[in-house]
Amino acid sequence: MEVKIYPIAEAKALAEELELDIVEISPNAKPPVCKIMDYKKFLYEEKKRAKVLKAKTTKVVIKEIRFGPNTDDHDYQFKKKHAEKFLKDGAKLKAFVFFKGRSIIFKEQGQILLLRLAQDLEEFGKVEQMPKLMGKRMTMFLAPKKKK
Repeated sequence: MEVKIYPIAEAKALAEELELDIVEISPNAKPPVCKIMDYKKFLYEEKKRAKVLKAKTTKVVIKEIRFGPNTDDHDYQFKKKHAEKFLKDGAKLKAFVFFKGRSIIFKEQGQILLLRLAQDLEEFGKVEQMPKLMGKRMTMFLAPKKKK
């Protein structure tokens, strides 16, 4: 493709003659770079390109599972099964232990519970963030393992 350089007045006259628009491509260059094109078509192409890029992106889904510091074994197994399903479906998992009132004294039990969950779900996901106490919640994030 041949590139021609025109003075501003000549470029405007040429654009009017061809019934096209002058579009500034690089305003910071010395001299500024402009292109003669159909601006509506250019906007349409940009919109189409953006739509294709948006369709290719994956939306991250975060599922939550809540435990108490003294969660019973049956309840733990039930919630573990749900966590397994979430990770298999490709969602990230936010597991947390919620401490009510004075149960904050059992924070070691909460940490043990979350680490046990991470160990049990090792084949389905990897720990993204280790258990961390924030206020009355101890939170841990798990991300699904990549499918081969």
